[in-house]
Amino acid sequence: MKAVLALAALPLIAAAPAPDPVSPAALSADVKVLASDAFGGRAPGMEGETKTVEWLIAQFKAMGLQPGGPDGSWTQPVPLVRTRIGKGMVRANGIDWTAGKDVYLSTVRPVARAAVRNAPLVFVGYGVHAPERNWDDFKGVDLKGKVAVFLVNDPDFEATGTDDARGKFGDRRMTYYGRWTYKFEEAARRGAVAALIVHDTPGAGYGWATVTAPAGENYDVARPPAPRVMLQGWIEGGAATRLFAAAGQDLAQLRRAARQSNFRPVALKGEGFSADLPVEVTRATSRNVLAKLPGRSQPGEVVMYGAHWDAYGEGAPDAQGRRIRPGANDDALGTAGVLAIARAAARAKPATRTQVFALWTGEERGLLGSETYAANPVYPVAKTVANLTLDILQTAGPARDVLLVGVGQNTLEDALTAAARTQNRVVTPEALPERGLFYRADHFSLARRGVPTLLLMAISGAPDLVAGGRAAGQVWLDGYMRCYHQTCDAWSADWDLRGAAADVDLVRQIGFDLASSSAWPMWRKGSEFAAVRAKTRELR
Repeated sequence: MKAVLALAALPLIAAAPAPDPVSPAALSADVKVLASDAFGGRAPGMEGETKTVEWLIAQFKAMGLQPGGPDGSWTQPVPLVRTRIGKGMVRANGIDWTAGKDVYLSTVRPVARAAVRNAPLVFVGYGVHAPERNWDDFKGVDLKGKVAVFLVNDPDFEATGTDDARGKFGDRRMTYYGRWTYKFEEAARRGAVAALIVHDTPGAGYGWATVTAPAGENYDVARPPAPRVMLQGWIEGGAATRLFAAAGQDLAQLRRAARQSNFRPVALKGEGFSADLPVEVTRATSRNVLAKLPGRSQPGEVVMYGAHWDAYGEGAPDAQGRRIRPGANDDALGTAGVLAIARAAARAKPATRTQVFALWTGEERGLLGSETYAANPVYPVAKTVANLTLDILQTAGPARDVLLVGVGQNTLEDALTAAARTQNRVVTPEALPERGLFYRADHFSLARRGVPTLLLMAISGAPDLVAGGRAAGQVWLDGYMRCYHQTCDAWSADWDLRGAAADVDLVRQIGFDLASSSAWPMWRKGSEFAAVRAKTRELR
């Protein structure tokens, strides 16, 4: 078994001269293409996917890279079911709800109609079943055939010193129990017919406009490994308050009660929840794009760089009549960053280990492409050294710092600190841990299988910009979040991508170091992924 080394001891780019820095102009040029109207918002399974995948493969071919997919192909199939809910009836305890205003619903079931009739509503608090934390919101209550109503985030998100939940779930740092994906999955496991989350912007980390951005559209893998509820979605905060009041309950009081370990589910009395909505179902095979540079002497060991190529396609027209949601920053810019690293790797001396460049589909629909890969890996996860992911970079110029998502997870952050020092920069832990960004990007699919990961995501806090400091960084962040998943996340000639290029260079440095060494990053003892990785230690 090879020795497992901490990355902080590694010299940066030890085996060869450092390549030229990543070009902001090259990043901009790639984003301009990917975010153009010709690509239609890059929705999986649609015409925009065909153009996107063909263009990405052409870039890798021009670099001289090899196909990195299964059986010598450039792509890995991701069979998807795409659904879109139409207009219909939604009613809760005698209250008629307006879709998009009071409630947002979708389904991942391939059915002609999504219908629920008079299903009892049950408030389940935060909906957490965590034996390792001695926490159970369900208390054995039967949810079969019912509608589970959740609060967003973790039980300790708003906890005070008198609440049992205080400190049990990382305080303001969201755990996986706080993610909407976990809540929908838990409802399905318990037999619920629908799952609804009460929206509030601080707990969710984004506003109501972001919730409604998919416009009733949803995706799932064609053969999900677990059951799915018939309807899933969100209740707007004011509508939720009225719903609880109609059932004789005070939502604010129940929020407080849900932060205690003795909380029990509460039936929301009334006629229940009913919906009858037409569903348009389309089946498609989407594709992950994979390219590689084989390693010189340890080709079975893999360093992986990743970003997602997909965005939200077309939606309802905005005030200017625009329908295409181009996803210029999220994540055409991350994709451009991976392409930039691949070009640099292709020009460099062949590395010791294999380098894989993964551009995923279906991230915006629940990490579907990366999850499909992680469940069916082309390269064994035990021999995957690290996954380095780019997902949203800042476009406001050089920064004094780089934002780290998931601080304290693994030794890759030591490597990030060392690399940042070469740029006279420092590492700043994410300022908004309540957003749960560590669980919202494609690296998570690999992390949960034990692969050490590093995620750079600029919306984890305000960058400390050289021009204007953190106050200017906050202005940029606030402006971008108004365009998050909207039509205005568009390429602009006014972007200053020097900061983004520097961040891409950090990932390139770390990846090149790993690819030219025999070191293995390690999860820290407190990480929930350390035990998973430890099970395959003998294979390294």
